[in-house]
Amino acid sequence: MNPLLNRIKIDPNICFGKPCIKGTRIWVSLILDLLASGYDTKKILEEYPQITEEDIRACIAYGAEIARERYVDVKN
Repeated sequence: MNPLLNRIKIDPNICFGKPCIKGTRIWVSLILDLLASGYDTKKILEEYPQITEEDIRACIAYGAEIARERYVDVKN
């Protein structure tokens, strides 16, 4: 398992159980949408200073795992 995935948390009591960057309420899907819209890492970090470049890479890694149709067991 990719160690970056430890930065992602799924908690049914936070953001309706959507995957978020651990310690935040920032959805993985938001970061992926921003990247897909053309935002670069620098721009995302400017708009969300509470996250790191590693958090952004964790979102990408999570998206890659989901795209492989694998179950992602995120340790909480």
